[in-house]
Amino acid sequence: MRVTATTFPTVLRQQLDRLATKQARLQTQAGTGQRFQLSSEDPRAMRKVLDLQSEIKALNQYEKNIGTLGDTLNASFAAIKDLKKVSDRAGEIATRADSLRTPEELQTLATEVDQLIERAVQLANTRHQSVYLFAGTKNSSPPFVIPTIGGRDAQNRIIDVDFQGSSSVTSSEIAENIDISVTVPGENTTGTGIRGLFKDATSGADIFAHLISLRDNLLSNDTAAIRQTDLPNLLKDEENILYHVGSVGAEQTRLDTASSIANRRKASLDGLISNESDADLAQTLVSLSEIQNAYVAALKTGGTILKESLLDYIR
Repeated sequence: MRVTATTFPTVLRQQLDRLATKQARLQTQAGTGQRFQLSSEDPRAMRKVLDLQSEIKALNQYEKNIGTLGDTLNASFAAIKDLKKVSDRAGEIATRADSLRTPEELQTLATEVDQLIERAVQLANTRHQSVYLFAGTKNSSPPFVIPTIGGRDAQNRIIDVDFQGSSSVTSSEIAENIDISVTVPGENTTGTGIRGLFKDATSGADIFAHLISLRDNLLSNDTAAIRQTDLPNLLKDEENILYHVGSVGAEQTRLDTASSIANRRKASLDGLISNESDADLAQTLVSLSEIQNAYVAALKTGGTILKESLLDYIR
């Protein structure tokens, strides 16, 4: 191949450009600790890193869902515990209301039961983060209401409580293809699905109806009805509440397990991303030194050769 006078400067400039590009890339790697900045530098590794980052993003969303569900679960558990106290006290009153009690004593117990009913309605309409916990999917309005007409008697005692929520509940994803619902419907009369807390066809629970019956039988001094009907019904309510207490514990365990798995997986993914994208600092510095030396050598060689002219060859 014939080498003309203009060939060497052109080749030298191209070589210096390549060395400068490599030097800049190595300096960036040393400064940022990243092996590449653009997908074109290593398409395979970049594709893998993007996939891993996408998985981490999904895990972050799962953790967010778990946190939200945990908050809802804690709020529900607090309300269920308070309802358990109402149920326990109603059971105690029903047990105490025997034929040895005077009408005045039974009237006093009836007044206390009336307050328990009011308290139960308050718990049934518990709100958390602007939504009603026991309203199912219709959680923007109170699920249990006392009808304006026929809801209270002449003494302002509650005689009817209507459910206007839904027995359907929402769920959230806590892991890939794993959904969980921590919402408890206030009422479920379908016989299928999640048990209703205040009224449920499967367990026979109906807290409001049973408390109202207990109060009315106390007012009428009907201790036989309390013993034969009210007390067994209150036991059904208590069993249903205990069922939900156990369910809350099981759901909390599931959330804790899912959170632990997500944390471990994220740590593993961070390591995989590091392996793909992090630069080997020692090797990078060695390569940078080599490129810098080559660049300086090319400059010196080019400077030496380009100083020569035609006169240097005339003797």
